[in-house]
Amino acid sequence: MNNQPVYQDYVNAAEAIRQKTNHQPKIALVLGSGLNQLADEVENADIISSGDIPGWPGSTVEGHHGRLVFGDLNGTSVLVLQGRTHFYEGTDLAWITLPVRVMHLLGVEILIVTNAAGGINRAYTEGDLMLIKDHINLPGMAGNNPLRGANLEEFGPRFPDMTHGYDADLRAMVHKTSSETGVDIQEGVYACVSGPSFETPAELRFLSAVGADAVGMSTAHSVIVANHCGMRVLGISTITNVTNIDPQSEDVTNHEEVLEVGKLVVPKLAKLLRAIVKNI
Repeated sequence: MNNQPVYQDYVNAAEAIRQKTNHQPKIALVLGSGLNQLADEVENADIISSGDIPGWPGSTVEGHHGRLVFGDLNGTSVLVLQGRTHFYEGTDLAWITLPVRVMHLLGVEILIVTNAAGGINRAYTEGDLMLIKDHINLPGMAGNNPLRGANLEEFGPRFPDMTHGYDADLRAMVHKTSSETGVDIQEGVYACVSGPSFETPAELRFLSAVGADAVGMSTAHSVIVANHCGMRVLGISTITNVTNIDPQSEDVTNHEEVLEVGKLVVPKLAKLLRAIVKNI
C-alpha cells in the first residue's frame, strides 16, 4: 500500500463492493469487540469478505471478523461492518478509515459506531450501554489525526468542524427509543487512546479529571472521517469492564473479559439497534 490512499483507491473499493451486492443502504453499523453476533440479525444478506476489496484494511484482533454484511434489519436496508482495524495494529489511520469514505461513496448517510469500552464513570457497571455525546481523541491531539496529510476535497474541507461530531437529533431519538424499548442507556464522553496496553491507574485518573466517562481504542478516527464526509454519526459504547484506578488492587483487565461481556450485552444492544434503525 502507498503511504496515503488517493481518491481512486476509494473509488476502486466502492466499485468492487457494488459488483457483489445490489443493496443500497443509507445506514451503516460498525461493530466493536465481541459484538459480531449482531450481524446475524440481518436478513436477505449479501456477505463480502474484506479481503476481496482492494485497499480494505484487515484486522488481526480476536472478535473482529472482517466482513461486510448487506441486507435488511427490521425492514430497513443496512450495511453492517463486522470488525474494524485498530491503530495499534500498525496500519496508517488513513487506510484504517478507508471503509468510512467508501461507505460514503456507496451512499451511506448515517454511520452508527459501536465499541467495547472501559467504564471510567463510577456510576457505570459492566454491561451498561453508553450513548456517546462527545469524544476526547488523545492520539489525534498528539498528531495522529486520520485527516493528516493531503486533503481530498472530493470528501470535505481541510478544517472540518467537530462541534457536533455526534448528531444531537439522533441522540435525542435514541433516548426516546430507549424509553420505548425498556433498554436503559447512559450518555457520556468517550476517550480514545491508541493501545494496545490497557490504561494505568494514573492515566485513568487523568481521563476522569478531563471529563471522560469511558475509554477505548477505536471509534474517534472513524467519527472524524465521517464528519469530514458530511455523514451523521451515532455512537454507542458497551461498558465491558469497570476500570481500575487503584494501583494497589490485584484486579486486572484482559481482552477475553471484554469479549465475554460483549457477547452477554448483544441481546439488549440488538433490541435497541433494531428499534433505532426503524425509527431513523
